[in-house]
Amino acid sequence: MSSQSLTYPHTHQDNQIDRYHGIEIKDPYRWLENPDSEETKAWVTAQNEVTFGYLEQIPGRDKIKQRITQLWDYEKFGIPFKRGDRYFYFKNDGLQNQSVLYTLDSLDDEPKILLDPNTLSEDGTVALSGLSISDDGKLMAYGLSTAGSDWIEYKVREVETGKDTEDIIKWIKFSGVSWRKDNQGFFYSRYDEPNEQTKLEDINYYQKLYYHRLGASQSEDTLIYHRPDQKEWGFSGNVTEDGRYLIISVWRGTDPKNLVFYQDLHEPEAKVTELISEFEADYSFIDNDGSIFWFQTDLDAPRRRVIAIDINNPSQNNWQEIIPEVEEPLKGIGLINNQFIANYLKDARSQIKIFNLDGTFVREVTLPEIGSAGGFGGKRYDTETFYTFTSFTFPPTIYRYDMTTGESILFRQPKVDFNPEDYQTKQVFYPSKDGTKIPMFITHKKGLKLDGNNPTYLYAYGGFNVSITPSFSISNLVWMEMGGIYATPNLRGGGEYGEEWHQAGMKASKQNVFDDFIAAAEWLIDNKYTSTDKLAIAGGSNGGLLVGACMTQRPDLFAAALPAVAVMDMLRFHKFTIGWAWCAEYGSPDNEEEFKTLLSYSPLHNLTKGKKYPATLITTADHDDRVVPAHSFKFAAALQEAHGGENPVLIRIETKAGHGAGKPTTKVIAEIADKWSFLVDVLSLDLP
Repeated sequence: MSSQSLTYPHTHQDNQIDRYHGIEIKDPYRWLENPDSEETKAWVTAQNEVTFGYLEQIPGRDKIKQRITQLWDYEKFGIPFKRGDRYFYFKNDGLQNQSVLYTLDSLDDEPKILLDPNTLSEDGTVALSGLSISDDGKLMAYGLSTAGSDWIEYKVREVETGKDTEDIIKWIKFSGVSWRKDNQGFFYSRYDEPNEQTKLEDINYYQKLYYHRLGASQSEDTLIYHRPDQKEWGFSGNVTEDGRYLIISVWRGTDPKNLVFYQDLHEPEAKVTELISEFEADYSFIDNDGSIFWFQTDLDAPRRRVIAIDINNPSQNNWQEIIPEVEEPLKGIGLINNQFIANYLKDARSQIKIFNLDGTFVREVTLPEIGSAGGFGGKRYDTETFYTFTSFTFPPTIYRYDMTTGESILFRQPKVDFNPEDYQTKQVFYPSKDGTKIPMFITHKKGLKLDGNNPTYLYAYGGFNVSITPSFSISNLVWMEMGGIYATPNLRGGGEYGEEWHQAGMKASKQNVFDDFIAAAEWLIDNKYTSTDKLAIAGGSNGGLLVGACMTQRPDLFAAALPAVAVMDMLRFHKFTIGWAWCAEYGSPDNEEEFKTLLSYSPLHNLTKGKKYPATLITTADHDDRVVPAHSFKFAAALQEAHGGENPVLIRIETKAGHGAGKPTTKVIAEIADKWSFLVDVLSLDLP
């Protein structure tokens, strides 16, 4: 079905004009920024009627959904962790909307359910969005999110009885909780109570760090730290494993640079002490040995290193380097068996190395193949830890690792109805526009013919220091079963090669990210993997911005575009919820030079009347309070109005859902089925 046979809902235009640094910018769809107005609700309903009317007529849609559902129905295990004498882990039987938290006294015991979020709502839209278990394993603070919102409400449960206490903590966002060692209470950060009517759009400033004593009302909680003179500062409070200190990491937007303060919990009325008081680098607290604090940092080391600071002699001249920077970026580190266990990335795949406390190398953990490893959590003197390993054709598998012998023992292996030997993954390196070499993973069925006729799904992110590493996906597996190629390049702006790689895709250098993505598409075409007529691009959130920018800059290069929960209005992104925090990544429209850069690629502002754009399926959610749906609403309206071709331009708006976290399985499967059905239709694919 072409757009010629589609009748899009009428979207009226207002005469809204804003002036930025002497330049007038029209914003005719400003009214769509109010998701709760009757006019916007009617528009959402009308757009969904067109979209689902289109999708429902696609032959094979039901078959695709059935196959996704069939493959999705396997046991999925989370990484076990231990608190006190108990183990805890998550498991999903297969098609449960939310994973269930289990506890057991030993790994050989029969597990019992500690928390089943599926019982909290009929449609699975109440999700567990935070968890902190006391060190003795007796108490659990858990956060719940409704309909995908970032707003979290915490409750407390007794692990032995499974009963909740009367404690309820509200208005938490971008914060976990951390227990005191005496189990009398925990630390958390919150915002002031928002306006109930506009809580999903209003901007978030002035976070405060509190201590909650069990049994007390939230109104009685102790304010530990706040900065009324610094509205953008946020606070993450964590108690050290020895219980002595509260470590306060101070963040400001998405800039990786942070401050570090601490409070001595053994000293009554102790004040908060500033240890690192300049936003000069990233400091991630690892652990402490008395007054010696270990940090992972990118100070003078863009690929990160480990240092030790004695808080009794905190001058930078006295800092000691424990593990120096190496070529591979250090992505995370913990302390187990009185040793550091470090997770490095080598060309976007995991390397796990173990070091003694003095920094001497012990061994590298042998992994099953090239892929991604995560986990390796635990306490300082634990002799065991658990990790998960995955790759594009290797379902997430759990291993128990013996820290004393270096042996990995298979703990849980999922059974998925496919043969991984039927597929292959290769990593290639291609030149971007400026000659920079960019890595890209390409996965597909074996025996693929390089005839330029293969449907290809090109997915990327490219921002916020996020690394895209090999991972298993039922969604991608179904795509490859249908004969498709899944390609994912590691664009600049990500964290695959450290902070320099990240900064090469930020602010004034953001165009590098788009150039990297466009070059990936051109490489795939030049090397006969695919052709423009068979090429779809996709990404979510910042990756949705990537798709929006590339489809407006090179509409001739792609047959289809699937931007999800995307940032599309680069002149107003900072005016909603936590959007202001992204100015550290994108720059601010309030700055004249940065405004020019933002305007040059803002997807909403770079649509051209009468131009032919790729077939487009925009996806968003009505409760997304991370990237508010106005971005997608306004872009959809503008694209439908500007588009001069026959390709369909649709927007699929999920209800009772947010940015993606905690989305129930039923909604996830339905959305994937619609995306693949859309591509089957617009790319003219034959289903096997």
